Order: sequence, then structure tokens, then C-alpha cells
Amino acid sequence: MLTLFISAASADPAMDQKIEAAAQSSYNFRAVLGNRVKVEVNEGVVTLSGTVLDRDQKALAEDTVRSLPGVVEVLNHLDVSEPDQERSDGWMALKIRSLLLIRSKVSAANTDVSVHDGVVTLAGTAESEAQKELTESYARGVQGVRAVRNQMIVRSADTAPRAGAASATPETIDDDGSVTAQVKAALLARDPGLALQTRVETAGGTVTIRGTARSRAEKDLVSRVAREIRGVRAVANQMVVSAAE
Repeated sequence: MLTLFISAASADPAMDQKIEAAAQSSYNFRAVLGNRVKVEVNEGVVTLSGTVLDRDQKALAEDTVRSLPGVVEVLNHLDVSEPDQERSDGWMALKIRSLLLIRSKVSAANTDVSVHDGVVTLAGTAESEAQKELTESYARGVQGVRAVRNQMIVRSADTAPRAGAASATPETIDDDGSVTAQVKAALLARDPGLALQTRVETAGGTVTIRGTARSRAEKDLVSRVAREIRGVRAVANQMVVSAAE
């Protein structure tokens, strides 16, 4: 009887509902993963199911919910797209759009992406030549892309948004958990070994990174990767450079 009483007391349906709501309303689930991931919570244990584009998105979903208050454990049952679906035109288009949603200094909302036989066509508007070129570079970095036709138009000074104008686009990140997960995913994609050496936390958009770097250049690389993520306001890199440098 005592065991049953303790088990019942430890269960908190209200907290489970809060965790599920927080996950579904996070930027990563709302904008990047869309409706591809189902979240179920029972006594703080989160179960993820569904199908995502690749291993990067699978890790992104898990890291997003793992940082939420009240989460005890994450059971990641997400499937990755079948091999014949990966590198297809549709897969590449979704991958490029996902990258534009999580990278800073580019705009998914203002960029149209289409892919045919591995050739990517970018249309829409860019605020500068630099943004146009950066958008193209992200598209070229996706596996399977054979060529990129960049037809984006750079806005003139008359059509560019005013400085300080409020933005109501879905690209605005307002939760630290999404930022943390995106930084971790970016490090994992860049260098899995490096990702294992780092611990990432975010508070108010400021990303704090701890761990060990093999060199000053590697520490600087981690900072640069973090700054490329949308929603990052500042980076406090507290990594220690190993004495072997």
C-alpha cells in the first residue's frame, strides 16, 4: 500500500501536460520539425515518435525536450527517412528550408526553394548581397545538391524594412531550449567528437559553452558555430584549451 501511495503521489498529470505543451510550442517543434513529431509524456518520461528528415533532426527533437523543466527521461523512437527518400528532390528542399529556419542572417520566410534533379532554384528576396550569397552557400552544403541557381532579388533601400521595425515572422525564437538544441545539433553535424566535448546552456539568448578544446582554433570554431544559430544573442565560451596545444 505504501508503494502505491508513493507512486501515485509522484505522478503529476499537470506537469506532464506542461511539458507536452512546452515541447509543441517550442520554435524547433513549431517551425523546424512541423507536425512530424508526436510527443507523449507520462510521469516526466517523454516519448517521441514519428519520422524526421535525418539523424540531425532526430537529435534536435530530443535535445529540445531534454532541457525542459520536469523532464525525467526521453525515449527517442523517431524514425529517419528511408534511404530511397533521402537525397530526393523533396528531401533536399525540406533540408534547405530547415537550415534557413535555424541559421541566423538568412530568411526562410523570404526565400522560395525548389529542387529538380538535384538542381536547387532559390527565389524570393534578400536584404543584401551577403545574405543572398550566404543563403546559396547553405543550399550548396546539403548532400545531393548538384547545382544552385540563385534568382533571389536584393531589396532596394526603398523596399528594405526600417531599422528597428518589429518582425512578426515565425522565424523569431523565444525559447532557450530551442537555441540550445540547435547549437548542439550544429556542433554534431560539424564534428561529432567535438560535440561530445562540449556542454551547452542558454539563458535569455546567451549561450554558455563549457568543455575541453584541443586547440585555440577549435575553441574559436565552437564559438563561430554557435553564433551562426538564430536566436543567439551572445556566446560565453568557457571551454578550456588542453595543455597539449
